[in-house]
Amino acid sequence: MRAEANPNVIEVEGLTRLFGDFRAVDDVNFQVRRGEIFGYLGANGAGKSTTIRMLCGLLAPTGGRATVAGADIAREPQRVKERIGYMSQKFSLYMDLSVVENLNFFASAYGLAGAERRARIGDALAQADLEGKGDLVTRDLAGGVRQRLALASALLHRPPIIFLDEPTAGVDPVARRGFWRVIRELSRAGTTIFVTTHHLDEAELCHRVGLMVDGKLVALDTPEGLKRTHVPGTMMSVGGQGEGRARNIAAAVTGAPGVLAVQPFGLRVHVRVDDRLAAPAAFGAFLASRGLPADDVEVVEPGLEDVFLALVQR
Repeated sequence: MRAEANPNVIEVEGLTRLFGDFRAVDDVNFQVRRGEIFGYLGANGAGKSTTIRMLCGLLAPTGGRATVAGADIAREPQRVKERIGYMSQKFSLYMDLSVVENLNFFASAYGLAGAERRARIGDALAQADLEGKGDLVTRDLAGGVRQRLALASALLHRPPIIFLDEPTAGVDPVARRGFWRVIRELSRAGTTIFVTTHHLDEAELCHRVGLMVDGKLVALDTPEGLKRTHVPGTMMSVGGQGEGRARNIAAAVTGAPGVLAVQPFGLRVHVRVDDRLAAPAAFGAFLASRGLPADDVEVVEPGLEDVFLALVQR
């Protein structure tokens, strides 16, 4: 890809979208660099899909501005659509057609024909790890394979940017790993990936992650940077025998000196502490002073789930 002075292929300034009085996206600002895997996270209704629809030229913004691959999303939505690939959380494939027939259909929609079409289909099959599967009927494919076929369809016109809106929803873990292997290869080749996901283990694979809460972008950094900023201290995972004990542990330690935050985590409790309680012996003595057993305690690394919970609670 030809080097350009501006490394950003997406630039967003004050982007806002209202539905009546409801602010689905509220004064959002960020940039995405060429070749970056940019994760966009948030609970249902946080504004992720609305943002993507605006950036894809499918929905006009109420306020602010954004450019995608050099095209203004409000003034040039058709140019935006020509320069991006898009894969939604629902498969947009024809189940009665074979893999190659689906690709031929989408290639014709992009205006590809003849030798160029055949070459692009071959490249897309290789990129999505679908070689040898061209004659299979789409309805007979496993979910993970259909997912890669949908991605291959979005790559046919070789867009510099791919938008993926929860692309692995409902797909098994093995298929998700295979899909992300393809994503990383595309990124290394210079394609920019903008992806929303509810799988926080996938977000750990992104170069940077933005977190949306109630229409606002409340944090943006690398996964490690988000953890350092929003979940400082040492994280202790305390085991419990059932939800009742976990609640009792949380109630007993919340607000104590040296305790920074407490969050139930399944049948365990994550207790974030400062240096006073960071040593396992000191933390064990602290639990004992509260009448709590210290036989199931381990130091754990905080994850993006801890970051997300901390930001939502704030």
